[in-house]
Amino acid sequence: MGAEGLPRLRRPAIRRPLNRLSAPYVIGGALACLVAGWLISKAIGDFGQFLTVTLNGLTLAALFFVVASGFTLIFGLMRTINMAHGSLYLLGGYVAFEIQESWFAKDTGEFNLSISQGAGDADFSVFGWVVPLLVAALAMGLLGLLIYQVLLRWNQGQELRQALITIAIVIIAADQMLAHFGGVAKDIKPPSEWPTSVDLPLASGDFAFFRLTIVLGSALAIGGLLWLMIKKTRFGLMTRAGVDDRDMVAALGINIPLIFAGVFFLGAFLAGFGGVLGGTMLSLQPGEDTSLLLTSLVVVIIGGMGSLGGAAIGALALGLVQAYAGAFLTFGSTDLTNYSILLTFLLVVAVLAVRPYGLFGRPA
Repeated sequence: MGAEGLPRLRRPAIRRPLNRLSAPYVIGGALACLVAGWLISKAIGDFGQFLTVTLNGLTLAALFFVVASGFTLIFGLMRTINMAHGSLYLLGGYVAFEIQESWFAKDTGEFNLSISQGAGDADFSVFGWVVPLLVAALAMGLLGLLIYQVLLRWNQGQELRQALITIAIVIIAADQMLAHFGGVAKDIKPPSEWPTSVDLPLASGDFAFFRLTIVLGSALAIGGLLWLMIKKTRFGLMTRAGVDDRDMVAALGINIPLIFAGVFFLGAFLAGFGGVLGGTMLSLQPGEDTSLLLTSLVVVIIGGMGSLGGAAIGALALGLVQAYAGAFLTFGSTDLTNYSILLTFLLVVAVLAVRPYGLFGRPA
């Protein structure tokens, strides 16, 4: 009863009709259920193979995240177009390969600047892998900083001009890397002290030690450190504030160009770091630069611009889709794994149909 003894009236429930905005959610939910059922059937059929394929997808997603996290900082957070990110990835791997082949003696892994021949099938110590990793990542960070300071800093906010400039860098870098390093695939050798594989009782056979520990562990460590930097440090706060309102932050006496240069250096550093991981885990060959650039773009589109968590989810989704499609995409007796690349674009379309700004993105 109300204050004056009258019964309190309730508003009638309003039933909203099914509108056009809910249709993508219904279709997406139905597709998700179909995919989940398909994966469950594969797991029941051969759990060992399913676990191995899942681990391949997770470690591939870890590599994607390491590379795409740098792209997220540059493209998603700074709103700077750097189409040369994949070139920094491939060049970083090549630099590490050359350092390992030229600076370390055969069969010992000892540091030796006097050696100019290739190392052949030499065994390398941890020192013989970590030093090329750090030198290559730092070199790519400095090269990326040079690109930003000379070519991109003066046209901040002019996306088309930045894209054209960095595409020119991609073309020049691809030709020069092909001329200098050749077209044959090259592999960075992991330390001989590390085991080649680990025994997983539930999986079908052994699994690569480097993929499971170094690549996956590096992705987790980088993700945690970047999250702390962006969310919990003054540098991250100034970066996010400078992107949202550059003039106001500059009026407070903060050197925005210096902050952005630091972010660009970090993004390029992560590209070189990922190049060394990818060169050890997979291989280095012409075309990997554009492939990893496309992968980074897809990860950022799926996760949302400027979202580190979105980049992690996007990399995970892309890595698992590629792994599952490459192993299980069949129709009856017909092998359709050659068409697995199409599922990558279907994934992008499905996400954008439900979330136009990505899973964790927001309007700029």
